[in-house]
Amino acid sequence: MNATTIVQTPADTSADNPADTKAGVTSRYTILERAPFSLRQLALRWESLLALLLLAVMLVGGLSLPHFLDPYNLLDGTANFSEKALIALPMALLIICREIDISVAGTLALSSVAMGLAHHAGWPAGYLPLVAIGTGLLCGWLNGYLVTHFMLPSIVVTIGTVSLYRGLASVVLGDQAYTNYPQLMADWGQGQLFDCVPRSFVILLGAALLFAFVLHATTIGRRLFAIGTNPAAARFSGIAVDRYRLGLFMLTGAMAGLAAFLLTGRIGSTRPNIATGWELEIITMVILGGVSIAGGAGTIAGVLLAVLTMGAVTYGLALANIPGIYMTIVVGVLLLATIALSRLLRGQPTRH
Repeated sequence: MNATTIVQTPADTSADNPADTKAGVTSRYTILERAPFSLRQLALRWESLLALLLLAVMLVGGLSLPHFLDPYNLLDGTANFSEKALIALPMALLIICREIDISVAGTLALSSVAMGLAHHAGWPAGYLPLVAIGTGLLCGWLNGYLVTHFMLPSIVVTIGTVSLYRGLASVVLGDQAYTNYPQLMADWGQGQLFDCVPRSFVILLGAALLFAFVLHATTIGRRLFAIGTNPAAARFSGIAVDRYRLGLFMLTGAMAGLAAFLLTGRIGSTRPNIATGWELEIITMVILGGVSIAGGAGTIAGVLLAVLTMGAVTYGLALANIPGIYMTIVVGVLLLATIALSRLLRGQPTRH
């Protein structure tokens, strides 16, 4: 969102230029669309700090692990976080609008189960991604409808629906798993471009460019920032706040469905515990990326840098044969440190 800067002009300008006085230009201030460029401000931007953190992780990993900087290993490691990052993109838009979706992992699980049911019912392989995205879209619509129609807090609604979606998936599957998916899903979930770049990572980069363009270069993006900054003012200015919120919940569900298609194709099966605990990691990516939990601020570039940083940390832990349970500790520490650092950068918080 464009920043507005007020710059004081020299006094007595009207005396130096009587024409300005006749024209009614008597203000001593000039309002700039953007703040003047400053290297100090650039260095203090959250994205710059994230870039430095990413470089530090790469440097430490390269010095301590012999094969950490191998290009093929790095590219192959992107497959482990690309599906989560796809969901983090619309989640960032939701949080910018002061909403949140805790049910994304449950939506993913139910979308994967829907694909399994459709496949075992004899549906053609080309319809399976549509089934997954459609299921996610429906789950997102239910979340958004409950939030906008009944004016319920999104965190409460989605805590309830994550149990609903995960419970439905578990009831359908029981203690079994859907397997023997068509080759099409393996081609997308496990396939690579140029024999080195995972397709899921290419999809992530394309989606990030699209989301960045919409958020930072279109009227839609400006309206989303306006909603997050002051929903009441946005509503009085003519913005259809509830329509945008409903649309964002549906978009988040659809992206969770797309992630379900890619993840199911990558692991080759649908299990009851698929994507368990992804909610925390996805929200951490968004908050670590500089998106304000209070709404109204954030960038897609920051989210992508946070995704790459967390991916590099996970990749390094796996390369060092450290158990995956420790990643949960790392995620929690990153989330707490990010919130604390952002408060410190804004100044000493006041006590109430």
